[in-house]
Amino acid sequence: MVADLPEFYFRVRDNGAFVYRVDTENRQRRIEMDQIAVVNIRNGQIKAHGDHALTPDETRAIERWMEDRKAALARRTIDDIERTIDHLNHTAHWAQTSASEAELEQISDALLLAMHDLRSVLVRKKADRLLKG
Repeated sequence: MVADLPEFYFRVRDNGAFVYRVDTENRQRRIEMDQIAVVNIRNGQIKAHGDHALTPDETRAIERWMEDRKAALARRTIDDIERTIDHLNHTAHWAQTSASEAELEQISDALLLAMHDLRSVLVRKKADRLLKG
């Protein structure tokens, strides 16, 4: 198992990660993780942790992780939107076929406002794209 461990471990947080160097080369053969950096995905900032000075190899590994993480998050966002489309379709079917009056009363206003807001944004963005193109 020890041979399969990566050199770095990234503990994901909202805007990035804490970066740890994974060490198994010690007398007890235990896994040790030493924090070496804090990463902010939004602004691309990499801060060394404590007195640690990041090596060029560490910086490249962190930058690669940041690129991979941004790509993964972008894929997840599109997947979430596609799921939302499915949920809207299921909601329409539910409202038409099996929702009670009380259930419709409970959710209609909130759902209508959210759909109106979304429609307004989509129409405005579509118009902007058409005007640019």
